[in-house]
Amino acid sequence: MINDIKNLRSEIENSLHSVKDAIELEQFRLKHLVQKGTLRALTDRLREVPKEEKPHVGKQLNELRQFVEAEYHKLREVYETAKEERNALDLTLPGRTLPKGSLHPIRQTIDRMTDIFIRMGFEVAEGPDIEDDYHNFEALNFAPDHPARDMQDTFFIEHKDKVLLRTHTSPVQVRLMKSMKPPIRAVMPGRVYRNESITARALAEFHQMEGLYINKNVSFAELKGTVIAFAQQMYGHDINYRFRASYFPFTEPSAEMDITCFLCKGKGCRVCKYSGWLEVVGCGMVHPNVLTECGIDPEEYSGYAFGFGIERVAMLLHGIDDARMLYENDVRMLRQL
Repeated sequence: MINDIKNLRSEIENSLHSVKDAIELEQFRLKHLVQKGTLRALTDRLREVPKEEKPHVGKQLNELRQFVEAEYHKLREVYETAKEERNALDLTLPGRTLPKGSLHPIRQTIDRMTDIFIRMGFEVAEGPDIEDDYHNFEALNFAPDHPARDMQDTFFIEHKDKVLLRTHTSPVQVRLMKSMKPPIRAVMPGRVYRNESITARALAEFHQMEGLYINKNVSFAELKGTVIAFAQQMYGHDINYRFRASYFPFTEPSAEMDITCFLCKGKGCRVCKYSGWLEVVGCGMVHPNVLTECGIDPEEYSGYAFGFGIERVAMLLHGIDDARMLYENDVRMLRQL
């Protein structure tokens, strides 16, 4: 038994000298210091020792256990101290510069446009993205057989119930006219959805900002003054612009305003379809049928409405020739904007 104790001590000393890290120290503990370890096995054999030898053998076992536990705790303290030092905060290290985030170009454009219209006396209104046929088409004077009501042009959620993703933000105008009494002056930014082919100029999901002004004796001249003032604040006072007659079911008369193409400077390119001009806003006087449907007397009140494609405005501001680039999440491009 005494020889077994000496042999185990020799083995333990060699093991202690070979311990290199906390993992090996834990393996040492599991081998020698646990309930079923080598020390416990020798202690269990003490009952086999003759009665007259037990005091001497027991003393040797206690000395061995004390030695092993002392050496184990000493090494554990060394490795724990080393771990704390590795994890300590080094105040001499240079600071890490965190990347700065920014608003998306579309969000920047919406904010900039909104600020301009707020300074012009407009309020901001919002409405649901999921609409019904009445607010999206019927109340806006769309004929029952208008192409926009077809599934190839509009995303219907439940066609039989005529629930759809709004194709413009004009339903917000309907809700305003039904819930407020004139005068009404507001802009409506928001996301809209159309079942269109995605190209450099067109997206199936994009943003609009529409405006509405209802009051007594509102004229087309006020409409022209408003959209021209906005365009000059947005693009600069030296822009060239023109108005063209157009058609929208909810306005009469209707017009579109173009400005000189920002890429080709009027020479013609793919973005402007080689015309030298870019449409920036559709507008017109609110149709009397729309006013009547919304409970406003067209004999007493008149008004105008306009609508901007925000992606188009962002392209003009930043010199982008493909609307798809705004949604490709290319961080290299977004950082420039």
